[in-house]
Amino acid sequence: MAIVKPFKGLRPPKEIVQQLASRPYDVLNSEEARLEAAGNPYSLLRVTKAEIDLPKGVDEHSQEVYNKVVENFKMFKAKKWLVQEEVEKFYIYAQTMEGRTQYGIVGCAHIDDYMNNNIKKHELTRRDKEEDRMIHVRITNANVEPVFFSYPANQKIDAIVNTIVNNQTPEYDFVADDGFGHHFWVINDATVNKEIAEIFAQEIPALYVADGHHRTAAAALVGGEKRTNNPNHTGKEEYNYFMAVLFPDNQLKIIDYNRVVKDLNGLTHQQLIEALNETFEVTEMGAEIYSPAQLHEFSMYLAGKWYKLNAKQGTFNDNDPIGVLDVTILSNLVLDKILGIKDLRTDKRIDFIGGIRGLGELKRRVDSGEMVIAFALYPVSMKQLINIADTGNIMPPKTTWFEPKLRSGLVIHELE
Repeated sequence: MAIVKPFKGLRPPKEIVQQLASRPYDVLNSEEARLEAAGNPYSLLRVTKAEIDLPKGVDEHSQEVYNKVVENFKMFKAKKWLVQEEVEKFYIYAQTMEGRTQYGIVGCAHIDDYMNNNIKKHELTRRDKEEDRMIHVRITNANVEPVFFSYPANQKIDAIVNTIVNNQTPEYDFVADDGFGHHFWVINDATVNKEIAEIFAQEIPALYVADGHHRTAAAALVGGEKRTNNPNHTGKEEYNYFMAVLFPDNQLKIIDYNRVVKDLNGLTHQQLIEALNETFEVTEMGAEIYSPAQLHEFSMYLAGKWYKLNAKQGTFNDNDPIGVLDVTILSNLVLDKILGIKDLRTDKRIDFIGGIRGLGELKRRVDSGEMVIAFALYPVSMKQLINIADTGNIMPPKTTWFEPKLRSGLVIHELE
């Protein structure tokens, strides 16, 4: 069963929370972060992407930047822009997007659950990206940004959340610049906090990494380092835990993650269509944007026209948790077989576009001449994600995109 506990959160005063809360470090490049934080001294981007407070062009992985991270984090605490709770608590963090609200429990997961695969993953991580985040955890001695987990929906937890949400005024409640709502409740009742921990320990068999595989790995690995380096380790130290927002699986929605390719691997348009006809039913849809309507259906944009591609029976395996995925079908039958793209992680001819940008972004990238062809996919389901994680499989790269992203800075977990 899952170990989840409350913690003494480090939080901003409500008067500045909207200015302090920021988008995650990995959805902004340095220049975008610099623009987003301009004129706002409270922005947590000054801690998560501290290069924005240094001259342009500085290497974001340099010691100078890491020193600035530490300096700014200390300054935020010294100025009381971040204040620590006196007792351990759980929190509720809800997000509203396009009329749909999802409610998560903010608590701390245990590094042993990560090491023992009781926190289940569906993506591979890269060591260089892990190490970057590990440095950030080491130098701040904190989980500054939460990871995004899911768990099998539980009626008891739902009831607790509903009671608090319906009877208690949120501590924070604002709509960010992107139009997404963020709502945050503090659970002050010690009995309720104890009950939540017990429900996870007794009734929740596993947790699932939805978003933030590298942050999860980094948090767990740094906790392991601290454990190894402490000759007086008892197992009760705060570094044994890391911060997560845990959402019930029935409230989450995965959106599409699409592909654009720079060339046709030497084929003419007609040759490409002929090659696709071997494994797909190809239907020309015209100039209007066409979005896939079901699994195993794709849309393709080429030379000003949209096409519907339906994978033919026998070209995929519905009994294989990986083989049934549309990303696998597209990779095997089109990207690899026809376009010669063998490794999605390293091939420079392909790029990936999160569905939050809309299919108009695919059209724009092709019409600009930067890319030649685009493919839109039907989104993966939470059921598919959980099935893959439960069977110990790994999804192909760039398969899932969750929105809205968690805002950083609503609460921080310090490791001591």
